[in-house]
Amino acid sequence: MNCANTEGIFRIIQSIPSPKAEPFKRWLARVGYERVQEIEDPELATKRTRALYKAKGYPDSWIEKRMRGIEVRATLTDEWKKRGVKEEQEYAILTAEISKATFGMTPSEYKKFKKLKRENLCDHMNDLELIFTMLGEAATTEIAKNIDTQGLPENKVAAQKGGSVAGKARKDLEKKSGKKVSTKENYLPRKKERKKLK
Repeated sequence: MNCANTEGIFRIIQSIPSPKAEPFKRWLARVGYERVQEIEDPELATKRTRALYKAKGYPDSWIEKRMRGIEVRATLTDEWKKRGVKEEQEYAILTAEISKATFGMTPSEYKKFKKLKRENLCDHMNDLELIFTMLGEAATTEIAKNIDTQGLPENKVAAQKGGSVAGKARKDLEKKSGKKVSTKENYLPRKKERKKLK
């Protein structure tokens, strides 16, 4: 059986001479053009992301928090890059440390908790889950900058400390409100309606 990744499939579509492939080729050309526009004007990417969330039915207040969370995350990964953290695998290790200290679950455990598969975890968080995620990541950035962490081991300690700031705040809120912050609810389609996050 022959297999291809997403990029490979797009290349195959581009090479098909059939007129039936034209709508796909036009779509690929449009998406490529939009990507070039976003490189020239990054603000367009933000506007498109907002429009995408709106089209999926997310409320405006949620979209604002999600967009802010994306900015907080970008600031953190930029800081990691400056501090000698290798992308992808090491980012995942540090993210898991923050999440574990914040919520008591790694992102993969959290996805199982919410019954998610390939979906983006943050796209299925409620307001409080997003806020505590941001707090853990922002605290980690601040700690890494202030103690001048270098490399994975030092940044791992900073990630644990940053996540624990958010974790302590979460536990305090749960104790005082009598309600858990982490919820199994998500935005996956359910019987033609979205299960609304509280």
